[in-house]
Amino acid sequence: MDWGMKNRLSRIFKQDGRTVMLAVDHGYFLGPVSKLEDPRKTIEPLMPYTDALMLTRGVLRNCVPADSGVPVVLRVSGGNSIVGKDLSNEGLTVSMEDAVRLNVSAVALSIYVGSDHEHQTLLNLTALVDEGECLGIPVLAVTAVGKELEKRDAKYLALSCRIAAELGAHFVKTYYCDDFEKVVKSCPVPLVIAGGPKLNTEMDAINLAYKAVRSGAKGVDMGRNIWQSKNPVGMIKAIRSIVHEGATPKKAQQFLK
Repeated sequence: MDWGMKNRLSRIFKQDGRTVMLAVDHGYFLGPVSKLEDPRKTIEPLMPYTDALMLTRGVLRNCVPADSGVPVVLRVSGGNSIVGKDLSNEGLTVSMEDAVRLNVSAVALSIYVGSDHEHQTLLNLTALVDEGECLGIPVLAVTAVGKELEKRDAKYLALSCRIAAELGAHFVKTYYCDDFEKVVKSCPVPLVIAGGPKLNTEMDAINLAYKAVRSGAKGVDMGRNIWQSKNPVGMIKAIRSIVHEGATPKKAQQFLK
């Protein structure tokens, strides 16, 4: 791995090898989802506590100060929407040239293993990895499941994560599941955990992060379970304490008070 690639990854994964990423890219297929109607208002209070922002180029250019210093993981796949026929029908929507122009630390795209569009999303990944290797930009593969939430089991996620790693992804975003240790052991690149849809309580999200990190995840890439919380700053501080300080859920809960 070249120095530039290592340097960009070190911006995202801190000295302990872990990361707390803040996902705010939901608008690319969901539009103005609740609490993300004004991205700048949502992002700014959380920026001091996140290791990297995952977002689209439109939100980056219009809602994030250029002097923020927070590493960026740029969403570069899309072409679908929540009201469309198939969420898996994605293509690459941002050129690597624009990603370089935006000085990103990594680029991200979704793969949809087992879907009608599996082939094209996997080829999207390989094309992006080829370009990233030329320019020293890491690629994050997101093991998306679309609307089929029942696919979130260890067998399916291990398959998806392993394929992503085999095709050259430098790290993978996936879901926590029962027997998550099997997913970790079968994937040779770091895994970060998606928060997924808003959970019932903040403690549900805190427990999710705790179990995932204990099972081998290298961090989280949470969105709605942080910025849709009644106390977003307290919530991201709680997640940070688990990921970077090894806090228990009970200790992390103190940040919500």
